[in-house]
Amino acid sequence: MADRKIEIAPVTSKGDLNAFIDLAYRLNGNDPNWVPPLRTDMVELLTPGKNPFHEHARMQLFLARADGRVVGRISAHIDELALAQPAERGMGPGTGNWGLLEAEDEATTHALIARAEQWLRDEGMTRVLAPISLSIWEEPGLQTLGFDHPPMVMMGHNSPLYQAWIEQLGYETAKRLLTYDLRVDNGFPELINRIVASGERNKRIHVRKVDKSRFAEDAAIIIDILNDAWSENWGFVPFTETEKAYAGEKLKPIIIESANMIAEVDGEPIAFMLALPDLNEKLKGMKGSLYPFNWAKLLLWLRNPQCNGFRVPLMGVKKQWQNSRLASQIAFMMIEYIRRVAVSQYGIKRAEIGWVLEDNQGMVAIADAIDSKVNREYRIYSKVL
Repeated sequence: MADRKIEIAPVTSKGDLNAFIDLAYRLNGNDPNWVPPLRTDMVELLTPGKNPFHEHARMQLFLARADGRVVGRISAHIDELALAQPAERGMGPGTGNWGLLEAEDEATTHALIARAEQWLRDEGMTRVLAPISLSIWEEPGLQTLGFDHPPMVMMGHNSPLYQAWIEQLGYETAKRLLTYDLRVDNGFPELINRIVASGERNKRIHVRKVDKSRFAEDAAIIIDILNDAWSENWGFVPFTETEKAYAGEKLKPIIIESANMIAEVDGEPIAFMLALPDLNEKLKGMKGSLYPFNWAKLLLWLRNPQCNGFRVPLMGVKKQWQNSRLASQIAFMMIEYIRRVAVSQYGIKRAEIGWVLEDNQGMVAIADAIDSKVNREYRIYSKVL
């Protein structure tokens, strides 16, 4: 096995693209905690003209073959918006990425990463942050903790073998991304209840649910807050106008109005919190396909999603309000309102918050205050090219 010849070639045809996508299903099919993504979503992710990421990025996909078989895959990509960010915030000039790694063994992994690195060098990059698949807003990082349970919606899951294989190549941890698990059916500590009650007496604060009848407008409000709130965070890359519309269109089918919040102070939207039902529970048995009848099952489920958990993937508070008492109060109010809906309407017992940057002191403090515990960890690695 170690002596076999591994050939790395760029994806240049529809057949190659299908092989690139199919490999993940073959290599992970026996992992009970891997959730097969929909093939249609994968095609959309990788296709310029369908995914607006490609409007400001360039990408090359590679396949590894040995003995006539596909044995690995990787993407190499450069995000022009990421290049424009300050270097001290993680991205910045000269920083490229690779991602979507799948490989049968260590030798294949090393050959694929070497080829991705060479492509990045040829494109003028001097540093790599990886894995990022494809945008920081999609599935960033390599899972390094929590392999004993499946990920929630929009989170990745990979072989635990990859960590050592990647680190052997000189990759060092740039940042850890954490997810927090918490029980929600028994409520939160009394201190949190008092903070929420105090916020409810404050006439300046109004927390409202997202309105799906004007969802495009509310989605734009949310992403505008996000662009402002996260603008100084490590790894931040702004959403474009096209991506705002695209994100709204993708999220709308799985948004539950009463479980997603926008907070206003004196009538101005300053914060938001999103909570999504764990779509992965439904996707797990579909094997990546909506046909012949899975599409109907999924549509029916989305009308009244019954699942074991909700995930809070994103929240944000405008910069001018961050580190204020009012901001933390609003955060606890939104969490409590979402908890009430999740428990009373959907019978949810647990929720997940994340991902959260390991050094995001505000979010870590909130997670600790509601008695949540880290249940998964992802790492983004860095290497000088």
